[in-house]
Amino acid sequence: MTALHIGKSIYRSPLRRALLLIALALVIGRVQAAHAAGLAATPVIDWSNEARRAIIPAGPGGIFGSENYGNKFPGEAAVYMGIVHAAIYDAAVAIEGGYEPYAIALTASPDTTSPAAAIATAAHHTLIGLQPALGLTPAQQAILDGDYTNYMAAIANDSAKAKGIMIGEQVAAAVLALRANDGRDINPTLSDLNPPPSGPGVWQPNPTGPVLGLRLPGIRPLALTSASQFRPDGPNALTSEEYAEDFQQVKLLGRFDSTTRTAAQTTRALFWTDHDLRQWNDGMLRIAADRGLDLVQTARMLAMAHVAGGDAMIAGFEAKYHYWFWRPYRAIPGADTDGNPGTEPDSTWQPLRPTPNHPEYPAAHAFHSSAVAEALRAFFGTDNVPFSLDSRSPPRRAITSASTTQSRT
Repeated sequence: MTALHIGKSIYRSPLRRALLLIALALVIGRVQAAHAAGLAATPVIDWSNEARRAIIPAGPGGIFGSENYGNKFPGEAAVYMGIVHAAIYDAAVAIEGGYEPYAIALTASPDTTSPAAAIATAAHHTLIGLQPALGLTPAQQAILDGDYTNYMAAIANDSAKAKGIMIGEQVAAAVLALRANDGRDINPTLSDLNPPPSGPGVWQPNPTGPVLGLRLPGIRPLALTSASQFRPDGPNALTSEEYAEDFQQVKLLGRFDSTTRTAAQTTRALFWTDHDLRQWNDGMLRIAADRGLDLVQTARMLAMAHVAGGDAMIAGFEAKYHYWFWRPYRAIPGADTDGNPGTEPDSTWQPLRPTPNHPEYPAAHAFHSSAVAEALRAFFGTDNVPFSLDSRSPPRRAITSASTTQSRT
């Protein structure tokens, strides 16, 4: 399995074209044929990790999961990662050049400007500026502020640091201005999204947990012209043969105590119960290190992937709340109402893991991962790029381009 093939085949052509267009939004023209080489990518890696920590909640994996301190579920987390990585990218381009910026064009010599100060300030100030919608508690913001203070204290107090801070402040201000009033702070209710009448095929929220993703359809995209620009066709009709086939597969393989599902299939399913933003960000940082990408290359790769991923979440959840398609935990027990002779109800059916509280179609893991994969393919000009992703959900496991079942203990 080559590196970037995961999930690419699931899309109908309009949405796949959308993902490519999102990716190309940051594959913007090279301004000069050569750019300053040899600038260490460490500041980009450091603050990509810090952004991930401040956005993504603590998760599975013991000490490895508790390093995160944010609050955003994967759908909204992708949008915030896109915004912050656009700021990191603009700070890197201001110093190293070579590409058009995302929000603001600045020029600073790498000989007289600290990349570490610029990138840290751009990332930190953007994250702080995304409050209160980012949702950090005072204690969590204190972690972010403390990490920034400590990071900056390790940089020599000279004119290069001062210039870097100035660049970072300007970038953060421009990115935040671009994202002002973008819908992140609006809190719609279910009724605001015009749900259809209840009935067969219509998703009903699980009353035991919060409904997820209600903000996403109303958030202004980072690159698309609208959330519905490339809305996919709807799910298969309840009475169709295709629906019956999918229903039967999920019924047999998805049941918590399935005797049809193999051990390998169970492990692969559990792999994706980790927060996929954490999985993809760590994987991309490994790609940057393995391929020796420099400061601006690393920033550009991450920005392309996270802007694409953020817009995929916005567009995907717009489609979810347009179609309102029901989840298997209701569709399978309620199969006697779907009008399809090829489906049989099972009142005892429960999924392998708890179902996220948002509509079924289209699949969030699939459209987010496909967007990231398309962006990486656009960045490298090929999908033959070795990579690995890991999961901290037990049993811990990694997938690589050489083997999709390689275990890590």
